[in-house]
Amino acid sequence: MALQTRVKLAKLDAPKVHGLDHDTLIRIYRTMFLSRRLDDREIQLKRQNKIYFQISSAGHEAVCVAMGLFLRPGVDWIYPYYRDRALCLMLGVTPLETLLAAVGAKDDPSSGGRQMPSHWGQPKLNIVSKSSCTGTQFVQAVGAAEAALYYEGRPKALAQAKKAPLGEYVNHERDEIVYVSSGDGATSEGEFWESLNVACGKKLPLLYLVEDNGYAISVPVEVQTAGGSISKLVRNFPGLHVAECDGTDPIESYSVCKEAVQYCRERRGPALIHAQVTRPYSHSLSDDEKLYKSAEEREEEARRDPISKFALFLVREGILDQKQIERLETEIDDEVRDAADQALAAEEPSIDSIRMNVYSPDVDPTSAAFAAEPHLHGAPKTMVEMVAATIADEMARDERITVFGEDVADASREENLKHVKGKGGVFKATAGLQRKYGNDRVFNTPLAEASIVGRALGMATRGLKPVAEIQFFDYIWPAMMQIRDELCVMRWRSNGAFKAPVVIRVAIGGYLTGGGVYHSQSGESIFTHCPGLRVVMPSTALDVAGLLRTAIRCDDPVMFLEHKHLYRQPYNRSENPGPDFTVPFGKARTVKEGNDLSIITYGAVVHRAEVAAAQLEREGVSVEIIDLRSLSPYDWETIAATVRKTHRVIVAYEDMLSWGYGAEIAARIADELFEELDAPVRRVAAMDTFCAYQPRLEDVILPQTSHITAAVKQLLEY
Repeated sequence: MALQTRVKLAKLDAPKVHGLDHDTLIRIYRTMFLSRRLDDREIQLKRQNKIYFQISSAGHEAVCVAMGLFLRPGVDWIYPYYRDRALCLMLGVTPLETLLAAVGAKDDPSSGGRQMPSHWGQPKLNIVSKSSCTGTQFVQAVGAAEAALYYEGRPKALAQAKKAPLGEYVNHERDEIVYVSSGDGATSEGEFWESLNVACGKKLPLLYLVEDNGYAISVPVEVQTAGGSISKLVRNFPGLHVAECDGTDPIESYSVCKEAVQYCRERRGPALIHAQVTRPYSHSLSDDEKLYKSAEEREEEARRDPISKFALFLVREGILDQKQIERLETEIDDEVRDAADQALAAEEPSIDSIRMNVYSPDVDPTSAAFAAEPHLHGAPKTMVEMVAATIADEMARDERITVFGEDVADASREENLKHVKGKGGVFKATAGLQRKYGNDRVFNTPLAEASIVGRALGMATRGLKPVAEIQFFDYIWPAMMQIRDELCVMRWRSNGAFKAPVVIRVAIGGYLTGGGVYHSQSGESIFTHCPGLRVVMPSTALDVAGLLRTAIRCDDPVMFLEHKHLYRQPYNRSENPGPDFTVPFGKARTVKEGNDLSIITYGAVVHRAEVAAAQLEREGVSVEIIDLRSLSPYDWETIAATVRKTHRVIVAYEDMLSWGYGAEIAARIADELFEELDAPVRRVAAMDTFCAYQPRLEDVILPQTSHITAAVKQLLEY
């Protein structure tokens, strides 16, 4: 376990000073020692059970302080990782603020006490909220760097972003860069490589700092990284400036950081610094390095400690003498003790505050403000045609909107547009948008779903309005970490300091014979389970226009599910309702009124319920049909009203009978409206008879009309 730092002068191996004056050298040491003392104080508080977790920055201080001399708080955008304490101190985070996070205080500026210590985030400094996930920050930093280039060519978009909620934190300067860091272990994550692919392809002003302390918790670097060196693996990425340095030496680190930062500011492309640092303490206080590091290794770690090395350097260079160093350290000890006393006395967040900042406090997409009347005109459009028309209207209105994903552009090679019709998505849902609005607003991405969502998150954090497409729901799973642990909790975990109003369009559901198991999935219940994410699923072209426009104007992340089977059906077409038509989230549509029984459904099952109801009508049975449209939030008031009206209910949905979305609706009806029921709640689900090897999968992927009709008759006979 870690012990409190006591400087013991070690053998000097630092090079000669280059370009650093007396005051800067003292500032470097002061910040390094302050960072270490904050680590030590947190360790003490953890052992006293006054805080609940500690992860140190020990051994990483020198390169972080050197980098802090070049990054500009409030100008450059910072995606730090948990060992970047010294960098954050250089940028303006105070000792008190770091300890407020450690104790989980209400006034902790990084999260309001919602996250673990060292999960940095301050909007006034452009330090973007960090989660516990390793590697997710890389693709988000790519999106932030893309926003830097976008704003350079789109000043109107910047002006619109400044007027939006949280616009006071939107800023841009011509030579700004984006910084992202991690340990060597996180470079094994796929998002690291996805980010490099995009950063180099687009020559983004993105600076990577890999702080290699030789271990990812207990896994040594030779097991993490082929060949044991990440910088050797990435040297052939085109346009990537790669440099290595002794990250325990602030003088050498200063020189390397200066060159890399200048490379990015000059818009020559991205840069990566591979800094060899040390980890004299265990990974965290939940880890004991004695279990996997030999005594010799630990002694070598101590010899490379940047604090003792730099103290000796200052003495030998005549910058400070031993008494001056001791006096400086005493001042820092007093500062840290005072900050700890204030943090321990700080107010804790209230229990009720846990529900704050899950969704936007500024824009309520469920409100009457989004209930607009359509002004129909033009020829009827299919659902897929309405997607393109609605996005086109919104892009004309708001220059912050960007559209991207796999195959969404008309043609990435712009010169080909003179000779080809253009693709515009595998379903043609974005056809013509690139021609109309340009390559910088509508563009194709590599086939990398985590990168698509992560880049969108980074753009949205900087004030843009990304409308990203995941081509098939069946392939959304590589993006699950970015969606669940990053996108939908960004506002909550930062206590409202950051937001990510991304729209993710996803084609979902079964739609063709022979589609197999990888073009037929429905798993909307998984995403309605994610707090902070709004989920909608229209069944008509008119609702596509209204709900998609609400999704884009909403200030929360929205998953917009488009059922593939419905894209080109003639029965759900609509004339264009106009550029101001919106539909509130959480408001169901009564498709058909009836008295004998209610069917609650959504998506492609709505039409099948209509067909069943028409058949039953001829037999004298009056069926009411409710189309939920919005799955999270959903319209419980309308559900309760229809149950109280007919006293019999079927929940029909395209998912598994157990654990599906409809199962939750049925469970709540049984729980809260049991006295209103004349018969048990009946569920009709697509997966009652699903077989993975069914050759004609379309025949069973959706609840059939006959299934619904049979269920109705069973309930009426109950």
